[in-house]
Amino acid sequence: MLEHVHEYVIVGGGLAGASAIDGIREVDAEGSIALIAAEHYYPYHRPPLSKKLWFGKQTVDKIWVNKEDYYSANGVDVALGTNAAEINPANKTVRTDAGDVFHYKKLLIAAGASPRRLPIPGGELDGICYLRYLADYEALKAATEIGKSALVIGGGFIGSEIAAALNINSVEVTMVFPEDYICNRVFPESLGLSIHDDYILRGIKLLSGDSVASIEKDGSGFKVQIRSGKELKTDMIIAGIGVEPELGLAHNAGLETQKGILVNEYLQTSSPDVYAAGDCATFPYQALGALMRLEHWDNALNQGKQAGRNMAGAGESYAYMPYFFSDLFDFGYEAVGEVDTRLDIFADWQEENKTGVIYYLRDGAVRGAMMCNVWDQAPAARELIKSGKKVDPKELRGAIR
Repeated sequence: MLEHVHEYVIVGGGLAGASAIDGIREVDAEGSIALIAAEHYYPYHRPPLSKKLWFGKQTVDKIWVNKEDYYSANGVDVALGTNAAEINPANKTVRTDAGDVFHYKKLLIAAGASPRRLPIPGGELDGICYLRYLADYEALKAATEIGKSALVIGGGFIGSEIAAALNINSVEVTMVFPEDYICNRVFPESLGLSIHDDYILRGIKLLSGDSVASIEKDGSGFKVQIRSGKELKTDMIIAGIGVEPELGLAHNAGLETQKGILVNEYLQTSSPDVYAAGDCATFPYQALGALMRLEHWDNALNQGKQAGRNMAGAGESYAYMPYFFSDLFDFGYEAVGEVDTRLDIFADWQEENKTGVIYYLRDGAVRGAMMCNVWDQAPAARELIKSGKKVDPKELRGAIR
């Protein structure tokens, strides 16, 4: 057993953890930092795994958050391939599964989230890709060949993105999902059905309103039973059915949780010297007046940095409004705020279902906005949402261009 003593310890080697280093160093140039990362890779950006890496717009050597020498230059001891097993807020220690102990003055939990597994017979078979990590992308990319077949389970963000990516790479893609159309929680019906039809025109088979009952190995591929009675054979299976925040360390440490690790406006947990940020944190989204947990790249980037600054004594409220984005063939968007089809919706189209802005309202006030093939307008959307004023939807025509 080895003992390590640091001013700051960060559990989690994703974007939030890496960004926290920048935040710490903006306030404290000298305090020692340890980064405990479960993966064997230095922190990298996750969105390219289902986007740019497949389209030839980026290569793996460009996805790293920082160059390797950044960590030594900033006095960061990095423990790769290391799992944190226990946090003891009373003793201010983190114990790893190898038995090493890290002592801290301030701790950040940026443990992220893990893919939900298929709760069906065969859901844990080797070869099913739960696309989340760089190793998943590398294995899937290596298996991808022209003319191969793939079944994508799930019609949300990851499912729709990887289906498009595989289709562009000449893979025969079938999607199965229980909703009526792709991304039905964020796309209003007319837009969702338009994208649905575009996927079909591009040769993707869509089994909407359906789900997988069981999976078996079939030679080098798989045999899949669909609940409606259909049987499929496929070379590859990619499951994108959402993620679950990593809360085990927090639960066992006695920290308060609420769908995520609960933090205050300064990103402190119920133990004041322990902070949380990124996919695993539930925080006060100040512009919306609600507690939220977000699984967005931009939130991890900015929230992690703010947590680092506050660990080093900045004492600043996290009031940033993150955006998220996606690209589905020729349709791309950026969105800010609460983007949920259960809200009231007003669409201001320049070209219907292609270019324009969709507004999501509650009680007459704009809670979220999706800019469809409209770029660099997130700041305008933020100001509109933060104003909180009630509007007649017709007043929103041309509000964002």
